[in-house]
Amino acid sequence: MPMLTIRNIDESLKTQLRITAAKQGVSMEEQVRIILREALNPKEKKKGLGSRIHQRFAELGGVDLVLPKRSMPRKTPDFSEH
Repeated sequence: MPMLTIRNIDESLKTQLRITAAKQGVSMEEQVRIILREALNPKEKKKGLGSRIHQRFAELGGVDLVLPKRSMPRKTPDFSEH
């Protein structure tokens, strides 16, 4: 199995990793594998902002808006000097 070495990790990051691994009951090495696996193979693809907004308001039942009828566009203003 391939080996990966990561150098120059901040001491605070290493401490956080050690604490997280201890809480999960795994080694630091295993915790790194878990983090990489979750970061590179997310369970659910994240939706875009518009999709998330739509989903949030769709759960509320949505709103039917009355759209005004379209009219002919107005004439373009004439800015020429007379």
